[in-house]
Amino acid sequence: MNRRSFLSSAAAVAAGLSAPLVGRSAFAKETVTVGGPLSLSGVFANVGTPVDMGNRMAVEFFNRSLPVQLQYLSLDDQSDPGKGVRKVQEAIQQSGVKYFSGTSNSASAMAVAKEVYGAGGVYVNQAGADSVTGADCNRSTFRWPAATYGAIEQSVRPLIDLHPKARRWYTITGQYVFGEALLANTKRVLAEKQCEHVGNVSHSLSEKEFSGYIANAMAAQPDVLCILNFGNQTMDVIRAAVNFGMKRNVIIIAPWSTGLDQFQALGPDVVEGLYFGIQYWHDLQTPGNRRLLEAYAQQYKDRPNHSFATAFACTQVIAEGIAKAGTADCAQVIKALEGLQYEGICGTETVRAGDHQILKDCYLARGKAKSAMKDAYDFADILSGGQSFLPVEQTGCTFPA
Repeated sequence: MNRRSFLSSAAAVAAGLSAPLVGRSAFAKETVTVGGPLSLSGVFANVGTPVDMGNRMAVEFFNRSLPVQLQYLSLDDQSDPGKGVRKVQEAIQQSGVKYFSGTSNSASAMAVAKEVYGAGGVYVNQAGADSVTGADCNRSTFRWPAATYGAIEQSVRPLIDLHPKARRWYTITGQYVFGEALLANTKRVLAEKQCEHVGNVSHSLSEKEFSGYIANAMAAQPDVLCILNFGNQTMDVIRAAVNFGMKRNVIIIAPWSTGLDQFQALGPDVVEGLYFGIQYWHDLQTPGNRRLLEAYAQQYKDRPNHSFATAFACTQVIAEGIAKAGTADCAQVIKALEGLQYEGICGTETVRAGDHQILKDCYLARGKAKSAMKDAYDFADILSGGQSFLPVEQTGCTFPA
């Protein structure tokens, strides 16, 4: 995706889109800045760049339908949560920014969430770590994707049901908040389904060479290799596993995949037969996704990937709240969002009042053979989908009275 061409024609994209959320105001609109705390450099730049572009398109898309005029400000955290916090502090203190959308990793999201809450703002993100809407929740923070709990429930659990004889599981885990949350939930499901967890190896955020990890996994003779990390590291582990021949006799699953962009990078020969948990799929036949695809097609020749689409979805939450409240006052927007149902990219989505988790579907996919692909984007079949969320009283989230 070409950022320069995107910026130059974003207004044209917005002009031809579908019906507005609310009527236009006849008066000059208040300008409201949405900050994007994400990684445009560093290890998570491959995630942050499409998140940035998804935020921008959503701002342009929803502007025509709001009682305020949105503008967008990128805040590059350089893949460092501490730098992300400082960028958010500067945006709040120097520019009066109160609305924030997006993240590139869970650690940054949790750090930013505290700052936004302290400033009385609103923050919607794509972090997966359970505590974002659990023990670390606050009234300012909303999370669009399912937590790792839901991601594992909708990927690992159905995979066990599909392959009941595959009882021995080995995990490769990112040694950071998100990876450890994925591991904890995977171990819980394996125990409930009476599967054997035959080993785990954890890796750092900076690790790029996974041959040794795969050798350890093969030595454990698992039936299933479960990859519990994110972004480029997921692809690096998959490539290493396939290069070592694991795909011939071991089931491979990545419960948190970014879908299309990873499949394009890996290629159909690698993707074929592998399993992926995904939060968004570009061919979803929902009114909200068709709306996104229409907007995207006016600017680009391909399809939106996970990071782009989930950023669009997060910014939509802000727009829906402002539209419902009829104002950009943060307290009123938060109140308007609690319990709100709206048409999102994954269908009807609901903002749960008790923890600010967006209730939406996530999916299990299996890679297709190249010969079975109906077009250049048809890398996988969606095998199942659904919603799995802990009851609020079990999340650890408690809002102050």
